[in-house]
Amino acid sequence: MNRISDILHVKYPIIQAPMAWITSAELVAAVSNAGGMGTLGANAGQTTVTTDPAETGERLRTQIRKTRTLTDKPFAVNYMIPGTGVGGADELSGGFSEATLKVVCEEKVQYVVAVGEINVEVIQRLKELGLTVIYRSLDATIENSKQAEAAGADIIVATGFDEGGGMPSKSIGTFSIVPIIADSVSIPVMAAGGIVDNRGFKAALALGAEGAFVGTAFMVAEECVTSAACKQDIINTESTDLLLYKALPSYWRVTPHKLGFECYEKSEQGAPVLEIANMMKGTQGLKIAQLDGDLDGGVNSVNAAISLIKEIRSCKTIIDEMVKGLAF
Repeated sequence: MNRISDILHVKYPIIQAPMAWITSAELVAAVSNAGGMGTLGANAGQTTVTTDPAETGERLRTQIRKTRTLTDKPFAVNYMIPGTGVGGADELSGGFSEATLKVVCEEKVQYVVAVGEINVEVIQRLKELGLTVIYRSLDATIENSKQAEAAGADIIVATGFDEGGGMPSKSIGTFSIVPIIADSVSIPVMAAGGIVDNRGFKAALALGAEGAFVGTAFMVAEECVTSAACKQDIINTESTDLLLYKALPSYWRVTPHKLGFECYEKSEQGAPVLEIANMMKGTQGLKIAQLDGDLDGGVNSVNAAISLIKEIRSCKTIIDEMVKGLAF
C-alpha cells in the first residue's frame, strides 16, 4: 500500500509539478489518465498576460472544466501562498491567490499544491475548506515541515537543489533533503528535483520518499504545450552546459542562451537579485522561452538531470518507464 496513492486516489504516487505557463488541461489530463496526478499551474492554458485577479480566476475555471472533459481522474490546482510569489512576480500572490481559491472551491476541486513560505493559518484554512493539501516550501526545512504537518497538511514535498524553476536558497541536493524531511514528519513525503526516470524514482523511494513531484520530464511530453524549440533545447543540452545564477527568490538554473548568459553575468558581478529578476521579466521570461519558443529572449529553466532526457514521449510512456518494476 502506498499512502500517497491512497490520499490522492491515483494509481501511481507521481505529481506533475504546476509549472507556470505550460500546464494546460491537455497535459494535466494526460498525466492523470496515465495514473499520476496532473496539476494546473499559474497561467495554465494561457498565452497572454493578465493583471486582473478576477480574470485569472475565470481563466482557471475554464481550464478546470476543460480538464474534466478530458479525464475523470483526480487532478490538482496550484495555490500560491500569499506573499510568496516566485521571481518577483506579483501575479502569483495576494488577490490572485484568493481568486484561485474561490474558483477551486466553486468548482469543487479536491486537491491543491500549496506553494510558498510556511503559513500555518493558510494551511489550516485550506483544510477547513475540506481540501487535500500537498505543501511545498520553496525551502524545505525540518521546522516548516513540522509546522505544515501540525497545521493539517496531507503530504509534504521535499525539494532539492537539483530542481528547475525557482530553486531553494540552500544548496542541499535532493538525495540529502529527502531523507532529512522524511525523518522529520509522520505524513508522507514526495521527492522533487532531478527525477526524470525509473532510477531516480527508485532512488527517491529508497531515501524515504513515498512519491515523486516531477516537472522537467513532463516539459518534453507530447501533450505539453511547451514550444518545439524548448523541447529540443532540453534534449540537446547537457547538464554541464547549464547556467546557475542568483535571482528572486534565490537561484535559477537555465539553458545557455542570450538572456540566460546576461543574467548569469550580472549575477557574477554581484547585481541585486531583484534587478536580475526584472531582467527575466518575472515568470514572463519563462513564457517567452518555454511557451513562445524565443530561447534568447526568455529563460528556459530546467532541472540538473536533463542529460538523461533524450526524446519526446507521451505522458503515459514517461510514467510507465518511471514506475517500471515497482508495485503500488
